[in-house]
Amino acid sequence: MNPERPLRSVVEDIVPPPDVTFAPQRSDLTGPRSPTRGMGGRESQPLLGRDHEHHDFENHFPDDPVFMDVIRSADVAIENGIYPEIIYQGSSGSYFVKNAEGKKIGVFKPKNEEPYGHLNPKWTKWMQKICCPCCFGRSCLVLNQGYLSEAGASLVDLKLQLNVVPKTRVVKLASETFNYNAADRAISRTKKSLSERFPDKIGRHIHRVGLPPKVGSFQMYVEGYRDAYYWLGKFETEPLPEPISTQFAFQFERLVVLDYIIRNTDRGNDNWLIKYDVEEGEKPETPERDWTMVEQPKIKIAAIDNGLAFPFKHPDSWRAYPYYWAWLPQAKKPFSTEIKDLILPQLSDMNFVQELCEDLYELFRVGRTPSRIGL
Repeated sequence: MNPERPLRSVVEDIVPPPDVTFAPQRSDLTGPRSPTRGMGGRESQPLLGRDHEHHDFENHFPDDPVFMDVIRSADVAIENGIYPEIIYQGSSGSYFVKNAEGKKIGVFKPKNEEPYGHLNPKWTKWMQKICCPCCFGRSCLVLNQGYLSEAGASLVDLKLQLNVVPKTRVVKLASETFNYNAADRAISRTKKSLSERFPDKIGRHIHRVGLPPKVGSFQMYVEGYRDAYYWLGKFETEPLPEPISTQFAFQFERLVVLDYIIRNTDRGNDNWLIKYDVEEGEKPETPERDWTMVEQPKIKIAAIDNGLAFPFKHPDSWRAYPYYWAWLPQAKKPFSTEIKDLILPQLSDMNFVQELCEDLYELFRVGRTPSRIGL
């Protein structure tokens, strides 16, 4: 009898199949798939590789080296014990991800910790499901697709050049601070113990030591922003100067366009941010110096929390999910010429629209095969 056989059988019972993951887009799939694939010089940058169902996902983004460096720095930090920190606000499991220096670099939202995910660490949605099942979920949305909605909003923002959504892509991360069930933690401990005790006979056969990675959305962290509630209240008592007011109106119009196109069902004033830089720089030393060289205040908007968008039908009439910005003074003004010139030429191009739809289809197609991504 082979003395290694009992040990091998133990490993086979404990070690799950290798993680099935995604891979970046292959070069042989970049050929024209629609009239725009070879026209106009536009680049298609899907947030997931088109062959994700067949290959391994390695958090590899060759089209976006900056984002890939951020994810690598997050992996290094986790390996060194700097774990993501749970965000206590909200109704789902979401985490501030840090780099090796402890600086926040992103927000990670695992799929199975979404508001209606089975590993959501927040008890409010569980209580709602038990006590009021008739109001559980949103009938116009596919449940547990929020991470794809987050990435989809970023894709629309990128294609339309709105620049209001922080870069968001689908990644896989594992951390002790994520919410795992008891079985996953027990398997992880057992695999680690066997690897340490029998490194040659068992350890080399174990595909991964540690907790299984979670699929979710990773949104780049934006600094210096505060929620719209804060600044809108300030603007009521301290009106913006005319040039800054014009800047804000243009940024606000970009937010409106985004929400209309993705049909966001959860746009309150607490999930879009404003950054207002009120520092005006140094004054000219002499009157002869040009005052145009003085740095002017800047204002920017960031649209976050886009996980409840892309409904497959119109919301029910009794829950219309209105846009809360619709009551703001900026919403009562006609669209400016600048936003029309930016958006209308793109939406009038049926080739562009077709390409955008195809990219969104490829992104959301991952949600159709949950059993193949280890969830």
